[in-house]
Amino acid sequence: MASNGTVADPKGHKFDPNFTDAVINATGPKATPRVRQLTSGLIRHLHDFARENELTVDEWMAGVELMNEAGRMSDDRRNEGQLLCDVLGLESLVDEITYKLALSADSEPTATAILGPFWRKDAPQKSMGDTIVTGFEGAGDRTYMHGIVTDFRTGKPVPGAVLDVWHTGPNGLYEQQDPGQDDMNLRGRFTTGEDGKYGFYCLRPVPYPIPFDGPAGKILKALDRHPMRPAHIHFIISAPGYKPIVTQIFDRNSKYIEDDAVFAVKDSLVVDFKPLKGNEKAEFELPYDFRMATFEDAKVHSVKGTTEESASL
Repeated sequence: MASNGTVADPKGHKFDPNFTDAVINATGPKATPRVRQLTSGLIRHLHDFARENELTVDEWMAGVELMNEAGRMSDDRRNEGQLLCDVLGLESLVDEITYKLALSADSEPTATAILGPFWRKDAPQKSMGDTIVTGFEGAGDRTYMHGIVTDFRTGKPVPGAVLDVWHTGPNGLYEQQDPGQDDMNLRGRFTTGEDGKYGFYCLRPVPYPIPFDGPAGKILKALDRHPMRPAHIHFIISAPGYKPIVTQIFDRNSKYIEDDAVFAVKDSLVVDFKPLKGNEKAEFELPYDFRMATFEDAKVHSVKGTTEESASL
């Protein structure tokens, strides 16, 4: 018998070998199968991590405070909890899992990428051909981005598709980080007509450091990693009857394409900005077509009721 009164494990385990099973088995009979699966796996991995690394109370409390700090910093303008997941590669991994499990054909919809911490709801509605840029006179390369939104299977245009777009300024700051920018600058929502075509003016993006004044930055510094992201433009594309696409479009000539701090770059999302002549509004153009999958085509691999059950956690 061990000194604390428990029976020593005959296999020689240093810690109580029955503890994790006891915690998992405390789940009640009304828990749904998916909730039971997710929480059981999480508990087992967390407990194994703690035992394998002989986690101390001080180290555990430092982790708790890191999460608490992320919560205190998060609001509708910055999601530090999501940024923390980004630097650990978790959001990019979950994005890859979701995207690959949803594929059901030889041809593919536009690849997805992480949402990131700086999306804002209710970006201003814009007309096709409008610009999302205010300010920055003489700074940044004006770009005309255009293309068509199609059904990835049929190739037909998707009318009524909403493209929600946002990117940083030439100084590498999103508008909510930069007191010098107008509210909702470099953001906009564009809706396609019957032809599925879109076009708007923006800036050629630049590389920038993710904010490292919070928990995500502490992780990067502790791991001796850089905070830089390659130049990119964010998109959410949604349309009635279609699975939304959350993605990013990356400039091929940007630094950090091969070394993104949040591991979000995919080959099919790397693009070329082309010199544009004869247009007083822009120096570059960026043609890019988006391919959407219907909900029926995007056969997401899941346990029955996963969406509803996960949302109730």
